[in-house]
Amino acid sequence: MSRHTSPTVLRTTLRTPRGDFAALESAPAAEVRGTAMLLPGYTKGKDDFLALLPYLRDAGYRAIAVDGRGQDETAGPADEAAYRYDALAADVLSQAEAIGTRVHLVGHSMGGQIARAAVLRNARPFLSLTLLSSGPGHVGEGRRLQVELLTGALATMTMEQVWEAMRKLRPSTASEPELEVQRERWLRTNPIHLQVTGRELLGEPDRTARLAALTELPKHMLYGDQDDTWAPDLLADTAHRLGARHTVMTDTRHSPHVERATRTAAELTRFWDGLRPTSVSVR
Repeated sequence: MSRHTSPTVLRTTLRTPRGDFAALESAPAAEVRGTAMLLPGYTKGKDDFLALLPYLRDAGYRAIAVDGRGQDETAGPADEAAYRYDALAADVLSQAEAIGTRVHLVGHSMGGQIARAAVLRNARPFLSLTLLSSGPGHVGEGRRLQVELLTGALATMTMEQVWEAMRKLRPSTASEPELEVQRERWLRTNPIHLQVTGRELLGEPDRTARLAALTELPKHMLYGDQDDTWAPDLLADTAHRLGARHTVMTDTRHSPHVERATRTAAELTRFWDGLRPTSVSVR
């Protein structure tokens, strides 16, 4: 089954010295105010940003959403070391270099932790960092059990078996065509990626102090008031500790870019517009 793509969103590939990465790209026809690079969360992929990208384009921003190594359409090896945060952070730096200009980096959930690891390694390629529903350390207790169950199941079951088990445990309200698209994405994902990044999510320490020390990098915390992966109070405290711009979206859970794409785009671009915007020609 083919996946829906807006006429203004192109499927493309970022070619880097660390490998090729499947991506979605949307850009204004003439000039752009800046370029954004978006990283998806755990069990997700670049297509989670499909609804968001056209709004960023309309606001004058070129936006590129990238599958991580082993996610969806980006291949991944059988080597566990390739999926640890330090390796995925090196991928992000290579992706930013391939884009060819400094970028506003946005990471959703686990993608935010990988984005943080990248800027802690080298902040120079980035104009700003937005942590989108992404907490300071390991996931909260409510989500912890789900990740533990998933990583445990993947040790003994196939991806197809796990998919069927998840559907029985958590019936979805999505339509049958939507579910089929989600299933295809799930089956393309490398299970070793899910196992290793799941363990990273369960054990990630709080690195807020190190990130706050990057005083020249503008930061933004954006999340929903009903987030169920990290407690909203914890996310608010993290924003305060970072000295970050702080956006809380009402009636929103863990995926503002999916649940409230229009407002999420408005909040992102409002943040970027305030950071000495420059116009650059589309390559």
